[in-house]
Amino acid sequence: MQFSANLSKEHLDKILYICHYLAGTRDYALIYDGTSDQGLEGYTNVNWGSNPTTRHSTTGFFFLLAKSIISWRSRAQKTITLSSTEAKYIALSDGSQQAAWFQNVLKELGYNLGPTPLARDNQGSIFMSCNLVQEICSKHINIHCEA
Repeated sequence: MQFSANLSKEHLDKILYICHYLAGTRDYALIYDGTSDQGLEGYTNVNWGSNPTTRHSTTGFFFLLAKSIISWRSRAQKTITLSSTEAKYIALSDGSQQAAWFQNVLKELGYNLGPTPLARDNQGSIFMSCNLVQEICSKHINIHCEA
């Protein structure tokens, strides 16, 4: 949506590429393996400071159910973070909120899957999320995100 009012030839070329890709994959299908006994799994990641204009990081996450993807998102974070650990911590929070939402929906449908593993790849954000004592070191993230 950022360039919708002022498209360039490069944008139009990318749109055509996507249309050709979609036309070539119309017969593809998602296959859910109900016998796998694998419940809901989530994966999060972030590209720190990826937007060269705004310096916002991009959060990405996706969720699998029965070994097949059911949800994904990629979006700019609302705030500018000062480190990759902060950016990944915020991405982990976004992914956790989505996992909680899925848990509630599945519970209402009669499926109680237990805890949802949420994969992340930054030791600092893992440490911050698992150690409540670190709250004093991460309080500025909460304050910054609420502003």
